[in-house]
Amino acid sequence: MKKITDIKPQVKNKTRCNVYLDNLFFCGLELETVVKHRLKIGDAVEEERLGEIQRESEISRAFDKALGFISRSKKTEKQICNYLNGKGYLPSTVSAVIEKLKDYRFLSDAEYAEDYVAAYSANKGKRLLKMELSYKGVSEEDAENALASLGDESENAARVAEKYMRGKEHTRETAGKCYRYLISKGFDYETAKTASEKYRSDGNEEDDL
Repeated sequence: MKKITDIKPQVKNKTRCNVYLDNLFFCGLELETVVKHRLKIGDAVEEERLGEIQRESEISRAFDKALGFISRSKKTEKQICNYLNGKGYLPSTVSAVIEKLKDYRFLSDAEYAEDYVAAYSANKGKRLLKMELSYKGVSEEDAENALASLGDESENAARVAEKYMRGKEHTRETAGKCYRYLISKGFDYETAKTASEKYRSDGNEEDDL
């Protein structure tokens, strides 16, 4: 059992304080946590107990950081983990925050995938959307479920092709470039071919595609 000999507000962060046991620095805590547990100078406390309180404080602090991060836009679990890891939080703290976010329904990769597909499917094909979702940490199952709502992509591809070809001469060369552009945007080969071949001047479907 040791004694709390001092509780000092931190100079650079007034919402946190440093706790000293037997005149030696032990840990930093959120002031809210200190008040919640009624910690005060002169109290006798087990180091293990204070360690548990410190972990609670760090989870609370990391949770607030995560809320600030997702307040600007939805994020995936991977993105939040990378953000908190970059802030120096321990893996156990990050895991606890992730579970807390899920419990409060602030985090759902499945919902993120659905929103992402809805926002970008007008200009991107399924292959590219799936690749981008995978990069963001969305599971294949969640990505496939979100992409299943798209159905046929021919209308989206035709719209992207029309926008790309606006102001361009309709030739075999530009139609070929349009085709390759559609492929780069994630549309499948047949869909890209159908959308681009209408801009060919000679009606030959095979050249340059």
